[in-house]
Parts: sequence; C-alpha cells; structure tokens
Amino acid sequence: MVRLCSVARVIKTIEIEGRPAEALFDTGAFHTYVLRSYVEDIPNRLVPVKAPYEVSLGGETFEVREQALINGTIEGLGFDTIVVPVESLGKADGHNLDAIIGAITMEAWEISVNPKDGSLGLEGLKRREFTEY
Repeated sequence: MVRLCSVARVIKTIEIEGRPAEALFDTGAFHTYVLRSYVEDIPNRLVPVKAPYEVSLGGETFEVREQALINGTIEGLGFDTIVVPVESLGKADGHNLDAIIGAITMEAWEISVNPKDGSLGLEGLKRREFTEY
C-alpha cells in the first residue's frame, strides 16, 4: 500500500533485512536512516565512522558515530545501502517510520519519487546495470 506525503516524499512498505518496514522516500534527506533495531543484532554490521559528524533530523541534532550496510527489497527488487542507525524516526502522516530513504540511496539505485500518485520509479533496480565513472 502506498500513502502520499508532501512534495517529493512517498511512504511505502519495504523490507529491510527480511523484515517489513515503513519507509519514507524523501528527496530532501541526504542520508538514509534506519531504526537501530533493524541492524543491531546482525554481527559486524555496525561500523564506526572515522570522524563523527552532526546531522539534524526531525528538529533534533545528533552526532553520527556509526553506519551500517543493509540489504532491502522494494516491490520485490533487491538493493543494498549504507544507513545511519537511529533510535527513533517518529511519524509522517500518522505512520510510524522505520526508515527514511534519502537522496544518496535514491541516486545510487536511480529511484525516483512521483508525489502526484505515490509511485516510485525503480528503473535502476529493475535494470541492475550501472555505469561507473
């Protein structure tokens, strides 16, 4: 089921590490964020960042000290990405969020957001061919 948010944002149920997750696809977010509970029990998944940095998310500023590599599925199509684990993401349009899929992930996998109908363009995930420069 797809639910509409504001411009350039769509909420969609995806899978992260084999578990269902409510994800906000947000072109205004740079990083991808996932609830810590999706990655903390996977051995060697959390990796410290070399130089911690601050980000603001949902009106709060926090320090990013670690990242994780996750595997996920959108409409049956697999992807992987680096995420920032967080304790809480709050709600969007009344839905408890498990993930925010940001611009870095969307660009890497050529995911586009169509806020008019709540759809996602998944051409990169479908094609699975990329040109590296």
